[in-house]
Amino acid sequence: MDTSSTGGRLDNDGDITSVMGFSGFGKKARTFDLDAIFEQTRRTAIERSRQVLDDRQKEMEAPGECSTYVPIQKDTEKASRKEDINSSSSDFKLVGPLPQQRDSNQVEEDDLVGPPFPFGDEGGTTQSDSEDDEEEEIDEDTPVKRIPDTHEITLQHGTKTVSAMALDPSGARLVTGGYDFDVRFWDFAGMDRALQAFRSLQPCDCHQIRALQYSITGDRILVVSGNAQAKVLDRDGFNVMECIKGDQYIVDMVNTKGHTAMLNDGCWHPKLKEEFMTCSNDGTVRTWDVKSEKNHKSVFKPRSVQGKKVTPTCCTYSRDGKLIAAGCQDGTIQIWDRNLSVHTKFHCRQAHTPGSDVSRLSFSYDGTVLASRGGDDTLKIWDIRNFRKPLHMAGGLTNYFAMTDCCFSPDDQLVVTGTSVKKDEGSGKLVFFDRKTFEQVYEIEVTNASVVRCLWHPKLNQIMVGTGNGLAKVYYDPIKSHRGAKLCVVKSKIKEKHAEALTQEYVITPHALPMFREARQRSTRKQLEKDRLDPKKSHKPEPPVSGPGRGGRVAAHGGTLSSFIVKNIALDKTDDSNAREAILRHAKEASENPYWVAPAYKKTQPNPVFAEDSEEDEETNKEPEWKKRKI
Repeated sequence: MDTSSTGGRLDNDGDITSVMGFSGFGKKARTFDLDAIFEQTRRTAIERSRQVLDDRQKEMEAPGECSTYVPIQKDTEKASRKEDINSSSSDFKLVGPLPQQRDSNQVEEDDLVGPPFPFGDEGGTTQSDSEDDEEEEIDEDTPVKRIPDTHEITLQHGTKTVSAMALDPSGARLVTGGYDFDVRFWDFAGMDRALQAFRSLQPCDCHQIRALQYSITGDRILVVSGNAQAKVLDRDGFNVMECIKGDQYIVDMVNTKGHTAMLNDGCWHPKLKEEFMTCSNDGTVRTWDVKSEKNHKSVFKPRSVQGKKVTPTCCTYSRDGKLIAAGCQDGTIQIWDRNLSVHTKFHCRQAHTPGSDVSRLSFSYDGTVLASRGGDDTLKIWDIRNFRKPLHMAGGLTNYFAMTDCCFSPDDQLVVTGTSVKKDEGSGKLVFFDRKTFEQVYEIEVTNASVVRCLWHPKLNQIMVGTGNGLAKVYYDPIKSHRGAKLCVVKSKIKEKHAEALTQEYVITPHALPMFREARQRSTRKQLEKDRLDPKKSHKPEPPVSGPGRGGRVAAHGGTLSSFIVKNIALDKTDDSNAREAILRHAKEASENPYWVAPAYKKTQPNPVFAEDSEEDEETNKEPEWKKRKI
């Protein structure tokens, strides 16, 4: 075979296809003529718009009105491209359409898909209708219109203050804690209209619940109570870990492994699922790791101007988890870098009135603004980049609780807090402030008690409120809110199951003979009620002694064993002062009618045989051999 001639043939694609026996190496990608597609779309839009405008012009001129509208003449050949996208070269193939590239010299007539002037569209919308739609859109964009407060449900936690509240990240479960030491679990998907908690427990015995929060994964719950040891529970309420208690006789709190006084607040790290933070009356803010319960991770010590110890009343992480903020009992706000626990990064000495507790700190979602709720009846927002003076301040917001909340709306445009009232002196309110102007834009009257806790969940778009009379209210909107309370309000109450089922089928035969009739079947419930009245079937115990005891006697004679014995002894008239006579009184009856030993030998030994003493023994006065004592 001539290799040179073969090689010459293989140089051409046609020769290769003929030798190999196929027409090509696979399918080629489909190509599109983009210029033709764009030009066809533009012409269709122009023709549609022109036809609509002509129809409108005819309608307006029909009753004799004068129309001043002149249609715009468009040169369809004017639009051109500078680049030829679809190259004729076989080396470059386009697969699918590319995004449209606008030419700077091209006339903006490509944008004319609808009518150029607001006379309307094919549906008949006029200019006034479009203006109304714009006004509605503007109204809907205002933050007040986004507040979900059209509907509400009430969850009965107890009779005392709901001092803690938490929602898991998905919004499926709500946890409430209060001054009654109880922690209740609410499942929105599992509840019906009865709105009952599916679990209630007291994780910290007889200590008030100060704070609750779900971890970022939603599988653990941090419980901060009035004792010195915080607890971590799992999703179902079982204990995961308990922080160690420190040595209260050590002066330097850095050298102790845990808190030595009552806890005030706590929260989870927003990025690390294993880390959480607590603050206590011992003057420290400590971070912990769930895997290491025997010691804390780091300690932050707030200080006053004189360098003395200050009690932190609330603490929180920034949204990115890099900063740790604490509100103190002297009205100061101190912020540390999470990795530097010695000196503060931001410090405001006169944040609130000296001596007033800061009840809550909350970072905005953008991380640049901090809101603080003070015990001096004020709400302030701060720019942490300029921490010397507040951006805005609102006063007259009564605060009687050390854990009154404040939070931001999910869109970061509103700041929300609650107000406190004395008993029977008004209603607690949920107040909304605009973040930019800090004007009060809205308020909700919750109940005739203080509003302590408030949460605005970003996924559910629902507001949870904890009050001073043991209620937890959920505000929602059927259109703007999602899941949450909407899942349980549509379910009907589960009916109680009655045991009223027949045990077997009962056939009624009224004309049958008596010997073939079946007994009338009774329902199980009626039979149980009848058996309950029967003391034997119900195993009714003997009733206790009735009536008070008098004169040293307990009820009537014979009511108890002791009284029965006393009664029989008193009725026995026999005199047992002479013991020998009392025993010999029964000798005759025992010999005639033996009962214990003699009846056993009646058949074999009718006449008893007794051993007789020998004469030698009587003379020597010796005991017989059988009487001798065995040693």
